[in-house]
Parts: sequence; structure tokens; C-alpha cells
Amino acid sequence: MNKVLIDGNSLTLEDFVNVIRNNYTVELTEQAVKKVEKSRQIVDRFVKDEKVVYGITTGFGKFSDVHISKEQTKTLQRNLIISHACGVGQPLDEEVVRGIMLLRANALAKGYSGIRLSTLNTLIDMLNKGVHPLIPEKGSLGASGDLAPLSHMVLVMLGEGKAYYKGELLTGIEAMKKAQIPIVELTSKEGLALINGTQVMTSIGALTLYDAMNLSKTADIIAALTVEALNGIVDAYDKKVHSVRGHKGQLNTSVNLLKLLEDSNMTTRQGEIRVQDAYSLRCIPQIHGGSKDAIEYVKDKIDIEINSATDNPLIFDETEEVISGGNFHGQPMALSFDFLGIALSELANVSERRLERLVNPALSGLPAFLSSNGGLNSGFMIVQYSAASLVSENKVLAHPASVDSIPSSANQEDHVSMGTIAARKARSILENSTKVLAMELLAACQAIDLRGKKELGKGTEIAYNIVRNKISPIDEDRIMYKEINTCEDIVKSNAILEEVEQEIGKLL
Repeated sequence: MNKVLIDGNSLTLEDFVNVIRNNYTVELTEQAVKKVEKSRQIVDRFVKDEKVVYGITTGFGKFSDVHISKEQTKTLQRNLIISHACGVGQPLDEEVVRGIMLLRANALAKGYSGIRLSTLNTLIDMLNKGVHPLIPEKGSLGASGDLAPLSHMVLVMLGEGKAYYKGELLTGIEAMKKAQIPIVELTSKEGLALINGTQVMTSIGALTLYDAMNLSKTADIIAALTVEALNGIVDAYDKKVHSVRGHKGQLNTSVNLLKLLEDSNMTTRQGEIRVQDAYSLRCIPQIHGGSKDAIEYVKDKIDIEINSATDNPLIFDETEEVISGGNFHGQPMALSFDFLGIALSELANVSERRLERLVNPALSGLPAFLSSNGGLNSGFMIVQYSAASLVSENKVLAHPASVDSIPSSANQEDHVSMGTIAARKARSILENSTKVLAMELLAACQAIDLRGKKELGKGTEIAYNIVRNKISPIDEDRIMYKEINTCEDIVKSNAILEEVEQEIGKLL
């Protein structure tokens, strides 16, 4: 069975996706086990000695000055979870929940949280056996971490709340019994260790990032089809042009376009039909490339965050210190996910502009709205409307969540990140952008047929054939949402990307 070993330091984005989507099992390394046990020994000693340590022998937030006796520590931790489970809204997707559980387990495996090994193993057992807590999507301020949604995860560990198990929504206790996982009774520090962190925003954001990386490459393929449909000029993609500027994403996109369009008989050279194309064709490397550079920046931040200790306080066994800090604050992720949303919005914005050029006869030289019998047929008229609606919605969603803050916990927590909102917005923008690119894909194939299809490029021919194997040319009006949905499924499945890369090599 495929397995991912976690130690809090070496989890990769690929590991993350393999666990949440491909059901790889998770196991602690021996080194992680030792670190967790040493950290726990310090907590036990401080409780025994009744030292005043935040979250261990005190209350939380504004109640940090309230002393808690060692006899009350179990009650304190349970109360923390049941009182903080205040999430609202629709449940998060199962794969997001799996990501949350994995990332929280990995953070705890670093050995700075003071959780018992048995409690951590319970969380890992739930992940491996498919007990997925119902976690509402809303309710987190992104500091002190994702308290409310993570509390819903922990409820199930206590035999409370609700969870999905083998496709069925059950009470927490029923799900744990069916999976044969004993529930836990939390003790000192454990409740806080489980809920004080950025794992909800990071799971949503990491999943969005992974899909964005693939979508940015697929966007190059779709754009290349539109270039052919509009007899675009390939001189603008010459490496010399992009080398004198030097942005990595721009250079990579120009390389991709020339690979995809190699041997095409539907592209043109400078001056053959026109001297230069509109920006939405000529500047594809600059526009797509800018988004790719932003996506790369976000990846760097996520690679750090998925291997970070983000709770409070942190326990340093080497010096036997417990230090209260603010690693739960989601600001680094909030800014990153806002940036990710903006980058994805731009992929959709330029895609919609290319779609408009395809359907507008004044710009394309093709039949109006890509209908060979316009008037009686509306063709792709409302496809462009729908795309315009989505990119407009993206512009609203792209407003940064991270510029907002609202004080909480009686002003003890007086600046919060809104990072989880930023991540959820980025996910919504990804979904909208995927749909817009699917519409462009459908229209580009139709335009290529109306233009009188000739030999396409090495990469674009593959993409065109994948679409045409599922959708025939549209000679008369038909129910369009079905065709749009089919194209969206093609894009989301990465079928085009995978076949193109298999034939012409990895896209950048």
C-alpha cells in the first residue's frame, strides 16, 4: 500500500495530494514519535508542578490570567473544543477535510505542541480509515488560527459532532465505532494543540494551488487553439523577445506556445495577414506568465507552511521552555491566497477577451457567434455572456480579504488575518476561471472548424481531438450548458494536459 511518512519537516505538495486524493496512508517516522513523546513529558511535568503556563494551566485568550488547577485540566480542554465549535455554512469538501487532518497531524509531528502520542495517532487513524468530520466552511478569522473549524474536527475525536464514513453522514460516536477507533479524553494542552493553527486555510489553499498550477498550463494549450482559430502571429512568442525581459513565467509560456503550435498550418507570421495581433493574443506570455510567477510565489509559501508549527504555546524540549507566541497568525497565507486569487482571475479575464474575439465577426472574420446559420441560430452568443458574468464575479471575489481585520476576544486578539476567507475566495475564483477556460476551449474548436481546419500544432491537435471525441461541431443550436460542462470536465480532469505532455514533453 502507498504510504506517506510524516515528521513535520518534509511533507511535499505531491505528498499532500496523494493522501487527500489518492488515499495514501499516513504514518509517523520514528524520529517524530520521539519528539512528540519528549514534548509531552515537559507538559506533564509543568502540570504536576502547577507552573503558570498559557493554555496548560491557564484559560485562553482574554482568560489567560485565570489559573486552572491540575484537577481541572481535562475539563478545560473539553470545554475548549465544545465551546469553540461555532462553524457555520456548508460542509467543506471531503478532500479539503482530509487535507486539514493531514496538515494538523504533520504540524503536531514536529514535536512542539505537547500532545500525547496516542491522541495524535487517533487523528491519523481517522484519516487512514476514512472518518471525515463534518467541518462547516465559515467561522474562522485566521488568527488564533482556524479555531472554529478545527474544533469541529476534534469533536469527532471526542465522540461528538458529525462525520462522514463510507459515504454516510453519522454522529461522531457512530462513525468512530464503525471504524473501530476509540474516542479520546483530552488532557492538558491537547485541545489547544489540535485547534490552534492555520491548517484549514492551508488545506483549502494548497489544494487550490495544485489545481491552479495545472490550470495555468492548460490555459496555454487553450490559448494556443485560439491563436490558430484567429490565425495568430507566432513571431510574438520568439524567445529573443522574452529573454530581453527575463521573467520566468513569461519565458516559460512563450516556450510552451511555440511547442504547442509547432508545425501548425493555421498560424501566421508577422505581416502575412496583419502586422500584429491584439494584446489578448500577442501578450499571452506576459499575461499567463505573470500569473504563473504569482502561483510560484504562493507555492514557496505553502511549502513552508505545510511543515510549520503553528500553535501556541510552543514547547522546546532542548531548553525545556514553553514560549507563548503567534505562529497561528495566518497573515503570510492570507496575503498569498489573495495573490493566488488575483492571478487566477487574470487567467479568466484574458480568456474571456479571447472568447470575445472568437465570437465577434468584426474581430474574427468568422461567422457571427460562430454560427454558420446565424439569426435562426444564436450559436455562442450567450456563452460569452456567461463567461463575462464569471469574470465579473471574480473581480468582486479578488478584493483582498487580508486588508480586513476585526478585533476579537475582548481586543486581546486585535488584528486577525482573514486567511481562511482568502483561501475560500481563491477556490471560488479557480472554479469560475476553469469554467471560463472551458468555454474558450469549446469556442476555439468550433472556430477552427469554421475557419476550415488545416493541420494544427503538435500539441493543439491533441487537445482538439480530445474535445471532438466528446463534442461534435455545433451546426445548429443545441443545449449549450451540457457542452460547456463536458469541456469543463475535460479541463478539470487534466486529460488534455496529460496527453499533450505525454506527446510533446512537460509544459512549463
